Amino acid sequence: MQVNYTSQGKIHNSDIFIFTLTNTNGSVATITNYGAIVMGLQIVNGNQKLQDVVLGFDTVQQYLQPAYKAAYPYFGAVIGRTANRIKNGVFTLNNTKYQLALNLPPNNLHGGLRGFDSEVWQLTAHGETPNPFVTFTHISPAGNEGYPGEVTTTITYTLAANELTYTITATTSEPTIINCTQHTYFNLNVTNKSIANHTVQINATQYLEQDETMNPTGKLLPTANTIYDFEKPKLIMEDWDSENGYDQSFVLPTTALSMQLAAKCTVGDITIQVRTNQATLHLYTGRWIPAVIGKNGVTYGAYSGLCFETQAHANGINIPTFPTSILLPNQTYIHSTSYSFITTLH
Repeated sequence: MQVNYTSQGKIHNSDIFIFTLTNTNGSVATITNYGAIVMGLQIVNGNQKLQDVVLGFDTVQQYLQPAYKAAYPYFGAVIGRTANRIKNGVFTLNNTKYQLALNLPPNNLHGGLRGFDSEVWQLTAHGETPNPFVTFTHISPAGNEGYPGEVTTTITYTLAANELTYTITATTSEPTIINCTQHTYFNLNVTNKSIANHTVQINATQYLEQDETMNPTGKLLPTANTIYDFEKPKLIMEDWDSENGYDQSFVLPTTALSMQLAAKCTVGDITIQVRTNQATLHLYTGRWIPAVIGKNGVTYGAYSGLCFETQAHANGINIPTFPTSILLPNQTYIHSTSYSFITTLH
């Protein structure tokens, strides 16, 4: 087991590094402190060979290229302060109205113009026992992107065998809202660039109704007999709208702070299991991934990866019937999710 790092120059006048976590079985996670981005995740597949199962770039600077930023798909980044959309970029907290940037008009998306995904996180810990890990911290000042309160957020990535776990914690100096996620795109194929052949199962019987701008309306709709029914495993392409794929939040059975199986995804002899302590899972099949050249010279595009974004109910601050996303100064926000891989030996 080991944790190594290499310098990648500076962004926003801060030092950038790539950290490489290697486990005893040979699994490798490549993570940078820019956006706390997971750049690569190489697991040991059924043939006992390393297989990279996530989308990304070979260098950190490629995450800044104009062609990528123009259609910004948030490859592998931490999302905050709030994941998904805030309707009209507005919310009221303690009788004060807050206006956020409308970076996806008419809504605020994934924290705004410069969310956690575009910040340089500071290394605060790393180690190799019992499994290799790295911890980053980011302090978001009060008023940043329009949000109240100074928020201190940490994320720890741990690589245990064929399992990558992340835990996000946050504290605040004054009441605010927080709803983070992690935006890694998975593709379990060895050669096929599309995720259409992935078989998906989601542990949900309800999904969040969305309006025309993809904001939750507050209604929970049954998945049964709809294209959103993933209670039994099915090919992602079986029922999808081939023009748009899936971009939908599913309600998990419990909101208790305990890890639960949220989803499974299988291609051939590799299965990913997603466990989380969050209340919803947002399935996004990458309709708007731009045609950019990623790792190893592979050209990405629509449907070349899918995300399992675990999070609280999107736009919950504006929907009284949804669980609260408010964080108070005497509280600690805790978000844990694991991606574990099961492979079949040949």
